[in-house]
Amino acid sequence: MNKNFGFVKVATAVPRVRVADCAYNLQQMLDLIAQAEEERAAVVCFPELSVTAYTCLDLFNQQVLLEAAEQAVKDLLSYSTGTDTIIIVGTPVTHACTVLDCAAVIQDGKLLGLVGKKHLCTHDGCSENRWFTSVDEVPEGRICFAGQQTELCASQVFRTPQFTFGVEIGHDLWSPIPPSTLLCMRGAEIIFNLSADNAQSGKDAYIQQLAAQQSARCHAAYVLSGCGYGESTQDMVFPGSALVFENGKLLAQGKKFSMEPQLICTEIDVECIRNMRRNNKTFTSSSAVYRTDNVKETQIDKIIEFSTKESRLNRPVDAQPFIPQGALLNERCKEIFRIQALGLARRVEHTRAKSMVIGISGGLDSTLALLVCAQACDLLRMPRQSIVGVTMPGFGTTDRTYTNALELMKGLGITMREIPIREACLQHFSDIGHDVSVHDVTYENSQARERTQILMDVANQSSGFVVGTGDLSELALGWATYNGDHMSMYGVNASVPKTFVRHLVTWIAGQEAYKSVRSALLDIVDTPISPELIPADEAGNIKQKTENLVGPYELHDFFLYNLLRLRFGPAKIMYLARHAFAGQYTDDVIRHWLQTFCRRFFQQQFKRSCLPDGPKVGSCSLSPRGDWQMPSDAMGTLWQEQAADR
Repeated sequence: MNKNFGFVKVATAVPRVRVADCAYNLQQMLDLIAQAEEERAAVVCFPELSVTAYTCLDLFNQQVLLEAAEQAVKDLLSYSTGTDTIIIVGTPVTHACTVLDCAAVIQDGKLLGLVGKKHLCTHDGCSENRWFTSVDEVPEGRICFAGQQTELCASQVFRTPQFTFGVEIGHDLWSPIPPSTLLCMRGAEIIFNLSADNAQSGKDAYIQQLAAQQSARCHAAYVLSGCGYGESTQDMVFPGSALVFENGKLLAQGKKFSMEPQLICTEIDVECIRNMRRNNKTFTSSSAVYRTDNVKETQIDKIIEFSTKESRLNRPVDAQPFIPQGALLNERCKEIFRIQALGLARRVEHTRAKSMVIGISGGLDSTLALLVCAQACDLLRMPRQSIVGVTMPGFGTTDRTYTNALELMKGLGITMREIPIREACLQHFSDIGHDVSVHDVTYENSQARERTQILMDVANQSSGFVVGTGDLSELALGWATYNGDHMSMYGVNASVPKTFVRHLVTWIAGQEAYKSVRSALLDIVDTPISPELIPADEAGNIKQKTENLVGPYELHDFFLYNLLRLRFGPAKIMYLARHAFAGQYTDDVIRHWLQTFCRRFFQQQFKRSCLPDGPKVGSCSLSPRGDWQMPSDAMGTLWQEQAADR
C-alpha cells in the first residue's frame, strides 16, 4: 500500500429518475458514471432498483418493464467496455418463476455478479413481497442475464488487488444480522448499500445510526445510495440519501431532497480499516466463529488506483483529532473531567490518604490536575483544605504564573504552601560542582527533581500522596525530567493530550462551580507553555517556551494520534499532515517536527516504562500496563528514515 497509503476513491450516486422509463434512467446513470470516471472513482454505487425506479409497484409484474430493465443493463454493459470503474446498479431480475430485487456489479463490459435482496421490506407503506421474492427462497448459482452468464447469490464478496467489497440492499441493513456482517467476516472492507428508504420525520437520523454502527462494529466503510427525486410521490417522498461512513465516522454525505442529480466522491482508508481489525481481537475471533462457506467470492483483476501524487483527498483530515467539534466538545469535557476525578477519588479512598499534594506552577497541566483534585474532594465530601498546593518559585518563575498560581489556590480554598527552591538548588550546584551560569540540562533537571523531592516529603508530612500533572503529549515526547515531574503516586493527566488540556480548562472555567477562579483560569489558558526553568527575559516575561523547543503541540498530537490510534507510518502521517495543516505549516516545518517526534518517541520510552498509575480517558494511552508496550531500547531507525524521506 505504499503507493497510495491504502486510499480507495468511491462514489455514491443519486440520479433523477422517471418511473418505469428505463431508457431515461440509464442515460441519467451514464452521465453520473462519466463524472465518476473523471473523478477516477474505483467504484460508483446507485440506489435500489435504479434502472426502473423503485416505485413501479405492480408494474414489476409486467414483462414489458422486466425486459426493458434487462436491456438497459445490457446497454450499460456495452457502455462500460474499456473502463475500469466498477458500477453497481439496482435492477429487477427474473429467475425461477420469480422476480428478485438485485444489485448488478459491472466492470469493463462484464457482469461480475448479481446480489439479491434477502430481507424484503413489509412496513412503512412497503409491501415488497407483493412483487419480489427473497433471494434466500430461490436456488443460487449461475444464471443468464443481460446476455451474460453470471453468479446469482445472496452473499458475495468481490476481491480486487487493492480492497475487498460486498453489497447489500436496503432493509438488509435493518435485519438483526445484516448480510454485511458475514461479508465483513469474509474480508469485505467496504460495503455498498443500494437503498430506497422513504422520507419520514426522524427516519434519516435512524438510518445514519444504523449505517454508522454497522460500520463501527465491522470496522468497515459503509457506502449508501438512496432513491431520490423523480420517484413516485403518490404515497411517499424519497430524500436521496448519499452517505459514506468509515469505522463509524461520517466521511461524506449528499444534500437531502435535492432535485438535481448528485455524485458524492470520497476516499476510503482501507489501511486504517485493516489496522483496526488487526488490533481488535474480538473481530478476529468473530471471523472464525461466523465464517460461512455460503459466501461466494469473485476476483477482479484490475482497479482504478488512487494516486497520492496526482489527486488531492476529498475526505476531511482533522488537524485536531483529539478535539471533537460542536456540542460534542462540551460533553467530552464533562466526561473526561468526571473520569479523572473518579479515578483520583477511588485512589484516595483505597490508600486512606488524608491529603493530596500537588505542585502548582500557574501552568496548564498543574492547573487541570488541581481542578481534578478539587472535584475529587467534592465527590468524597472531603474539605478542599485536604489538598496541599505547593508553589515552588525558581530561577525561571515569572510574576504572571506565580500570581495565577496564588489566585487559583486561594479561589479554590485549598491549603497553600510556598517553598522556594533557589537556595536549595544553589547549594546542590555547589555540591556537585556545577556552574550556575551554565543553563544546561543539569541546571534545568536539578530544579525539577528538587521540586519533586519537596512534594514527596510534604506528602509524608501530611499523610498523603503526590498527584502528578504530566500529560499524554509530554509522555509521548519524553518532555519530563526522569524522577522529577515524571514521578508521582497518581497521574491524573496521563492520557489527556496537551491540545485537549487547554479546551478542558477553558470548559471548567465556564462552569458555575468554578466561577471564583474563572479569571485566573482564562489567563492561564492564554499563558505560553513553559517549564520556567530558565530565567525570564529583561522584561520579566517567559523566555523558555516549550513549543519553540520541541515543536507545536498541535502537530505532535496529530502525529501521536495517527501513530498510536491508527497505526500509520511516518510517510502516511506526513501526507495527511500536509492536507490537515495546508497554509499553516510548510512541508519542511512539518517534516522537521515529525522527525523530532519519531526520534524522541523512541528515545524516551524508558520514561514511559515506569509511569505511575493514572486513569485512561480516551482511545489513546501510553500506559505500559496494557495500552503501549515497547522495549525501552527498541530502535526507531525505520520510522526516522521514513520521516526524513522526501
